[in-house]
Amino acid sequence: MSASEDAGIWTDREMLECCSVVPEAPNTVTFSFVAPSGALFRYAPGQFLTLELPVPGGPLWRTYTISSSPSRPLGITITVKAQDGSLGTRWMLDTLRPGMKIKAIGPAGVFTLPPKERKKYLFISAGSGITPSLSMTTYLYDRGTDIDVTLIACARRPSEIIGRHRLELMAARVPTIKLHFIVAQDDPYQVWTGYRGRLNQIMIGLIAGDYLEREVYCCGPEPFMAAVREMLIALGYDMERYHQESFTAPAEDAADVDIPDDLVPDETSAAEVRFAASDVAAECNETDTILAVGRASGIVIPSGCTFGVCGTCKIRKLSGNVHMVHNGGISQEDIDAGYILACCSKPIGTVEIDV
Repeated sequence: MSASEDAGIWTDREMLECCSVVPEAPNTVTFSFVAPSGALFRYAPGQFLTLELPVPGGPLWRTYTISSSPSRPLGITITVKAQDGSLGTRWMLDTLRPGMKIKAIGPAGVFTLPPKERKKYLFISAGSGITPSLSMTTYLYDRGTDIDVTLIACARRPSEIIGRHRLELMAARVPTIKLHFIVAQDDPYQVWTGYRGRLNQIMIGLIAGDYLEREVYCCGPEPFMAAVREMLIALGYDMERYHQESFTAPAEDAADVDIPDDLVPDETSAAEVRFAASDVAAECNETDTILAVGRASGIVIPSGCTFGVCGTCKIRKLSGNVHMVHNGGISQEDIDAGYILACCSKPIGTVEIDV
């Protein structure tokens, strides 16, 4: 008789028993659970559990991605981060301890890896959105064949990179697991030699030059995922191979998946750029940049990098819409004031600029 036949497979009719509480980062803890009956856990990497939390005033139901791998079925873990104003997660950090039992529903979710296919993966995450990447990377590591994972994790500081040491242990043994951490700022009195700033197209190209060949899995706050989608679209990535999980509303089945309504410039759609100060109007396509249209019309717009980094080509938009994916060369304040970067802005319909 196999181990699974002997112990059985856990179902959510049985409560989970907390067996370990491990701090990961500020306000972030990994909780490990076992089944009191000794049952084993079966789920797909990237799926989630819904916990019933007995907070004062009545139970709350909160959904958390499983951070452990189904290749290690004796237990199951979730890694949670308490945000400002959080109630359920704060209760867990303050109250949930080994020996306590808790009701769980699941596992569920469609943000998962294909069970048998051997693919090249690019995992992109921000903050606690790294949890499905932890599960997926561990699963591929344990499977042990044809592992090809490039992982990008963004965090505020190095000390807030969740699961960093666990990932580094796996990467140290499997050369084809590549880790790249991006932080907004250093920890005081600590040396950081990795990437700083915000994830951008240039970083993606440097980190994973073969990104067009990879299956992309992304998880993080909605604005972060929207920015990643814009970068990939601008880079010519096949978005049919892009997968994402929401912080707030993980999908239980395929019918629940929210398909992002992203603006994608169409090379067959006509557009027009009007250069107001030069009294010139030029017809073009949505996939042409303002800079390229200006050059073709004999209008000089100062430029430098042409990658949206240096900010040399900043100009003011008087009317119309553009699709702009920059790499840090313009501030949000300038964008709010109507400025764009000509090198990475593409006209949608008719656009008028002050040149």
